[in-house]
Amino acid sequence: MAISKQQKEELVEQYKKWVAESDGLILANYTNLSVKDISGLRKEVRDIGGEFHVIKNTLAKRAFEEIGREFEEGIFLGPTALGVSYENPTGLAKVLKKFSKDTGTIEIKSGYLADRLMTVEEIVAMADLPSFTEMRAKLLATIAAPASQLVRTLAEPGRSLAAVLKARSEQEIAA
Repeated sequence: MAISKQQKEELVEQYKKWVAESDGLILANYTNLSVKDISGLRKEVRDIGGEFHVIKNTLAKRAFEEIGREFEEGIFLGPTALGVSYENPTGLAKVLKKFSKDTGTIEIKSGYLADRLMTVEEIVAMADLPSFTEMRAKLLATIAAPASQLVRTLAEPGRSLAAVLKARSEQEIAA
């Protein structure tokens, strides 16, 4: 079913909006993706604050050109989907990499971190990074470790004195 010129223009504007508002994009080739699979993938991507859409290649190419985004030649060939991140580009990369590994129906083609074009290898490396929550926990543990050690060191003489006094009082009671 053909779409009208007005619908094409609306799609180009929607694609441009996704590109402009995102902090990360991943273009992927999808094959043999069932409705159940795509619904599950969309839910996972939504859970990390993003969107996942099947796009029309010629219209997407036009949107990227109009916005001034560079892209690799041949990226807009074959069945193409667009993962859009609004707040967690690492999470988007993790979800798509895991889905690709689990089902084999998604192949990452290219992507962007903000305005920077990324290779597949860079996207996979980003997916292997710890999550923001994990990084925050590690940072807090690193910051808190010296303070905890200082408190234990300062408390140790008092603890030792209390143990000596307790042992002495138990000796006197026993005698």
